[in-house]
Amino acid sequence: MAKKAGLGRGLDALFADAAPIEERRRPAVDVADKTSGANAGSEDRVLYIDINDIRPNSAQPRKNFDEEKLKELSSSIKANGVIQPLIVRESSSGYELVAGERRWRAARMSGLRTVPCIVRNFDDRQNAIVAIIENMQREDLDPIEEALGLKSMTEKYGFTQEQVSASLGRSRTYITNSIRLLKLPEEIQQYVSSGQMSAAHGRTIINIPDKAKQKEIADKIIRNDLSVRATERLAEKVKDELRPERKKRKKASETDKAKTAEITAVERELMTLVGTKVNITGDERKGKIELEYYSLDELNRLIDALRDAFK
Repeated sequence: MAKKAGLGRGLDALFADAAPIEERRRPAVDVADKTSGANAGSEDRVLYIDINDIRPNSAQPRKNFDEEKLKELSSSIKANGVIQPLIVRESSSGYELVAGERRWRAARMSGLRTVPCIVRNFDDRQNAIVAIIENMQREDLDPIEEALGLKSMTEKYGFTQEQVSASLGRSRTYITNSIRLLKLPEEIQQYVSSGQMSAAHGRTIINIPDKAKQKEIADKIIRNDLSVRATERLAEKVKDELRPERKKRKKASETDKAKTAEITAVERELMTLVGTKVNITGDERKGKIELEYYSLDELNRLIDALRDAFK
């Protein structure tokens, strides 16, 4: 899988007035007491907090934690300690994690009694957004978790797609395509989440109007280890079968002429970029490029993609 591009301005783009680090009000072991010459007045103080006083983030977008990787991290923590402090916020029952749940889980496995933390005064909205961004920065989310996080940013916390795009360093097309995965049936989402099929496979079958056919193709992808290109061909065949009148019109059309391998390759490349059927017709003098859509949401998505492409 290709490495994701780094994020953009991150938290600063989401809330430029984020609250500074807040001193904890409960008794704690201050790293300034453990390190000679530490600046006790610094607002970036690291506090050692009882691990049992910390609870997981209720807005954590990540649902799956690899047990083997946690064990590896736990072994490293036993040997070297927790190198990077956790970010927490105060709650009525102690502290709630904002960022660093993997480190917290691994520290518990390693038997640590206290962990280094920085306490910040985040509200619920900031807490949720930091959790999403931290996981995306570390590439810890599977495609469905990422889609749910992005959807949460726009629907639950009121960010526009432009704001999400600016804060994450992702194009609006990327964000829209990610959220589109949530249109898949839950069983197929599980396939994507578990890595049995890729997000690109999932996007390829979203536009098939029959859910049973989507499931049938998803099972073929897994059973036969189909490539995305092979899945595109299969999906187009199924859509043609579900729309026989369209197939007849296509055969009767004068534009349905034999295409060169180059034109076919360009169609496939564009199909991957925009996530829908692309048809190029014409000759060296004139022609047209057709993008298919099957709902108002799909039309709006394509319009957004074209706007992004020509900015």
